[in-house]
Amino acid sequence: MVTTIIGIYTVYVLIKIYVSVMQIGYVNQAKRQTAVLMGAADFLKAGNYAAAKEKLSMFTTLLDFVVFLAWMDFGIAWIEKTFLVYDPALSTVLSVLAFIMINGLISLPVDYYEKFILDAKFGFNRSSKSLYIKDTAISTLLTVVFGGAIVWGIYLIISSTALWWLWSFAFIFGVIVLLNMFFPTLRAMFFDKLTPLEDEQLNKQITRLMDETGFQSSGVFISDASKRDARLNAYFGGLGKTKRVVLFDTLLEKLTPNELLAVLGHELGHFQHGDIYKNMALMGGMLFAMFAIFGNLPDTLYMELGVQKSAANMMILFILVMPLLSFVMMPLMGIMSRHNEYAADQTGAELGGKFFLSEALKKLVSENKSFPLSHPLYIFFYYTHPPVLERLKELGFDIHSQSSEALEGSCPSID
Repeated sequence: MVTTIIGIYTVYVLIKIYVSVMQIGYVNQAKRQTAVLMGAADFLKAGNYAAAKEKLSMFTTLLDFVVFLAWMDFGIAWIEKTFLVYDPALSTVLSVLAFIMINGLISLPVDYYEKFILDAKFGFNRSSKSLYIKDTAISTLLTVVFGGAIVWGIYLIISSTALWWLWSFAFIFGVIVLLNMFFPTLRAMFFDKLTPLEDEQLNKQITRLMDETGFQSSGVFISDASKRDARLNAYFGGLGKTKRVVLFDTLLEKLTPNELLAVLGHELGHFQHGDIYKNMALMGGMLFAMFAIFGNLPDTLYMELGVQKSAANMMILFILVMPLLSFVMMPLMGIMSRHNEYAADQTGAELGGKFFLSEALKKLVSENKSFPLSHPLYIFFYYTHPPVLERLKELGFDIHSQSSEALEGSCPSID
């Protein structure tokens, strides 16, 4: 059974590497074609950034594979031996948290490189090293506190019922719902400073849009996201009465009020169509499938690993194989998500105007240095939003370019 899991995981890694190679070759060819949605220099820069990010992703995939093999070979057994204490619940919490922390330490240099070398090179990173250390420390503390509580809860379920996988699914899904409800509050408490929007005119216009769609919010807030990153973003967070509209200060700097209203109209379209509940239902279905598959693995698997079938080892194995299961299910979520984005664009166009939404999309691509062209395989596996050129076309703005040769050309070598 161990050999089978490693074999499947190897295929998963090879597919990811293949998709990355195709994407890098595609981008390297497309970036030399006629620029689309941005000036020639920015188009080339965006292409270089996309290729560099994908090369880093390939490295991360290979690193994760090596780490996975190490855990399967001796790591899980080492964890079991090292963190075995008199209390089974405490032993479980210590073992799983140790596993998570070790993985975090291994990935920390890659995360640091991405922020302070790669993103800094292309002008995105604005975070100081002291802020990075502070964020990492807070994230670690939250993982220990909340992660420990979740592990303890799953331990109690595993210890009390044979249908542990079903009740564990219900427990984890409940945690996800709660996190969605309180995410804006938690983020404001520990990471971002949120301040009420002071522009009364813009506030009135946003309130009018929300009233038109029946969206009830606890307020419109500005996030000081620019202290960490130069990218533009906004989000509607929370569920029920906890809903908030949060605008990154970078978004206010770059978009005109009309463009901003069109973007918010798009987000309100997601609310109006019930997309958040659709996404949660789909996520719940996928999570259920993961637990159902994992909950019925044979006991011989643990014998082959040389460990007991304990709550800690079951959770560690689940975390190890979860990326594989997620990758298999991700295209389905991507198809539904891309469909929802088109529908939300139509609502945004109705509420804020097609022209202003299209201009906002162009600015988001330009300011975020988002390369507008991708290999079809990459879109299939990873895109939750349709390619921006397709979104503009649906809005009635067909961007003519000579970049279509990139779709038909062969894949050149990585450079």
